[in-house]
Amino acid sequence: MVSAGDPPNYARLLGIQKDQVVQEFGWDEDTDDDIRADIEDESGGELLDEDADEVVDVVLLWWRDGDGDLVDTLMDAITPLADDGVIWVVTPKTGQPGHVQPAEIAESAPTAGLMQTSSANLGDWIASRLVQPKSKAAGRR
Repeated sequence: MVSAGDPPNYARLLGIQKDQVVQEFGWDEDTDDDIRADIEDESGGELLDEDADEVVDVVLLWWRDGDGDLVDTLMDAITPLADDGVIWVVTPKTGQPGHVQPAEIAESAPTAGLMQTSSANLGDWIASRLVQPKSKAAGRR
């Protein structure tokens, strides 16, 4: 049972499970180490960096206003993603430096061949869950 005083478990909010492989894109000095630590604890492994070349279950994409072209970055993030994998686009909340308009994610996802399904509140960050449409993922096998 979680009491009101317990800090949130960010990995559980993101649906991260034991033995899932998580790759991180867009790490910078402003990323939240509590979120990263929760994910490593829950998955039981370290976050892979952008250069890793293995199949991953989850991509954690830190994204801020001014980081470049989101569609291009999403296309890069899809490459190592398992057919049933998930991309979490993690952006600063409204009023925080680097805040990204939700419309940017909503417009970029379908262009990259992804669907936005939900979001999660991660303290000063908000995460948008993107998945590949089932018909497209089935065709990649």
